[in-house]
Amino acid sequence: MKEHCSPPGHPGTPIRHGHPALGPPPCSVSDMEPLGPEFVSAVCLLTDESYQKLAMETMEELDWCLDQLETIQTYRSVSDMASNKFKRMLNRELTHLSEMSRSGNQVSEFISNTFLDKQNELELPCPMAKTREWKKRPHHQTHGVRKLSHSTGLQGSSISRFGVKTDQEDLLSKDLENINKWGLNIFRVAEHSHNRPLTCTMYTIFQERDLMNTFKIPTDTFVTFMMTLEAHYHSDVEYHNSLHAADVAQSTHILLSTPALDAVFTDLEILAAVFAAAIHDVDHPGVSNQFLINTNSELALMYNDESVLENHHLAVGFKLLQEDNCDIFQNLTKKERQSLRRMVIDMVLATDMSKHMSLLADLKTMVETKKVTSSGVLLLDNYTDKIQVMRNMVHCADLSNPTKSLDLYRQWTDRIMNEFSHQGDREREKGMEISPMCDKHTASVEKSQVGFIDYIVHPLWETWADLVHPDAQDILDTLEDNRNWYQSMIPQRPSPPFCTGDGEGDGEGGHRFQFELTLDDEQDGEMGVEEGERGTEEGWSPVEQGGV
Repeated sequence: MKEHCSPPGHPGTPIRHGHPALGPPPCSVSDMEPLGPEFVSAVCLLTDESYQKLAMETMEELDWCLDQLETIQTYRSVSDMASNKFKRMLNRELTHLSEMSRSGNQVSEFISNTFLDKQNELELPCPMAKTREWKKRPHHQTHGVRKLSHSTGLQGSSISRFGVKTDQEDLLSKDLENINKWGLNIFRVAEHSHNRPLTCTMYTIFQERDLMNTFKIPTDTFVTFMMTLEAHYHSDVEYHNSLHAADVAQSTHILLSTPALDAVFTDLEILAAVFAAAIHDVDHPGVSNQFLINTNSELALMYNDESVLENHHLAVGFKLLQEDNCDIFQNLTKKERQSLRRMVIDMVLATDMSKHMSLLADLKTMVETKKVTSSGVLLLDNYTDKIQVMRNMVHCADLSNPTKSLDLYRQWTDRIMNEFSHQGDREREKGMEISPMCDKHTASVEKSQVGFIDYIVHPLWETWADLVHPDAQDILDTLEDNRNWYQSMIPQRPSPPFCTGDGEGDGEGGHRFQFELTLDDEQDGEMGVEEGERGTEEGWSPVEQGGV
């Protein structure tokens, strides 16, 4: 691109290759008289040497500008191209899966509807009753924020060891010894903290990272905010509750500590990431964005059908900071607060699962262009790169259940399937079409998990593992073991395990979806790709088990 750009006044002369042709303009007074005597005098005072120096400096500045523009344009265009190709290939795979069986079709529809950022035309109930409800709510009040009568457990300056009152403090202490380990048993933390896992987990993380001292957060304010936040998670929602928020916050805490990211993020960025994880599902009603859109809910109306729940979680999370003694950011500067808010918004909006393919494409592009120090630490020298990693980090933490020990993973699976079933029951009552995986009479748990891992979770975590190599290899190994276990539990015609080396499968869960992207090759203006062992006309291919 640069070789076709010319500085003003030198048409056809490339900026980077035109240096030998440079020279001072002829100092003809008659040519410049219309410009005035002062201009003539100033130009003629320039010596050959000073003119050459000025010209060189100008061209260096122009080259720098072009570098910045090329970086921005190339990164975005390659990422967009990757995202579009990923979507096309996943659609092909899902079409094949849907043709295999009824359960395969349901898994295919679930993945397509949830992760491909598409609007679905579903049967809608009569919106009249809801329309009347909208008029009843005051517009000045943030939906979901309510005054609480709960006690924070604070008495004067007395703060419990983990921020919560419990008669099982010793057991809780033993649980939280694993705060810096992947796979902390958050279910036991909840049991031993009187069902306040988010408060005590966040309290421990902030103590571990010394964030309260760094940002001068009063301890009583922190505990008050966390208990208020936790109370705004619905305990009657099976999956998207404070237990899940605590799990995502702790997982984010671990991912921030990976050696490849050592000293990459500032304290403010770390604070933003952990806070984003804590609030990312607050006031979740236990139904999907599409359900809210299809029922003409107030939230869908408020946020114009775009990332409805994610926008709501952000609004509630920030609004709660305005409650009595809840502003944990009170001692941040105005600039710090603005910067933190910007990052938190970016990260929480990225937890909208319909944005998954775009996030994966961004991460793939970053892996192919990553720069590391001699010690193997990632070089992220601008906001765009940093927030890209932070978005994907929280997204990975949000999709980390299948990477935990099998006993924890199975508990999470039971919870999400129960939540789906409850949504399906509500859809049935309203006479709506039941969403994929939400019909308790037909949903196949085992096949859904194998498909979920093959098409969504493994490609994401494999790419993250490439970014921070070799730090996440154990996580990837656990994920593959869990996938094989669920595959073995499918009652009829089980496929070969995850890695057999023979590349053969039975057509339903027998191969794993995999993306490969290289930026070295260009054909007809499009990026090249690696395809494993076989190619397609578009350059993207699933790799059979033997190609792992």
